[in-house]
Amino acid sequence: MTIDAVDQKLLDALRENGRASTADLARRVGRSRTTVQSRIERLERDGVIVGYAARLAPDHQHGAVRAQVMIKVAPKESRAVEAALRAIAEVRVLHSVSGDYDMIAVAATGSVARMDEVIDSIGHLPGVERTTSSIILSTKFDR
Repeated sequence: MTIDAVDQKLLDALRENGRASTADLARRVGRSRTTVQSRIERLERDGVIVGYAARLAPDHQHGAVRAQVMIKVAPKESRAVEAALRAIAEVRVLHSVSGDYDMIAVAATGSVARMDEVIDSIGHLPGVERTTSSIILSTKFDR
């Protein structure tokens, strides 16, 4: 599917405020409400937009302690490690990356002690060769 400049402006506006009215979105992208509604429906149907969610302020995030866990995976173990990480409720996001590590997991817990347990459990998963973790102190912005 091709995303043109209008689609990109629409996606940017929805990222900023997923609850914006169709009329507001139409004003922002310079198109009619029916055109904007049709574009949103097409983007949803084509799997570009897969859902809408509330973004919480850092002070209201579930889990006061957040960490990025960089994960080095043994050859041909990525799928198994991904499945195991998916089963850990505290792992909120998993990225596949290039470089020295193969994956970056973002975890959130209610305490430092629980984060320590989660990071240890990730390091002990079959197929994980090594991890390096960084506790997130603050989020400067989140688009």
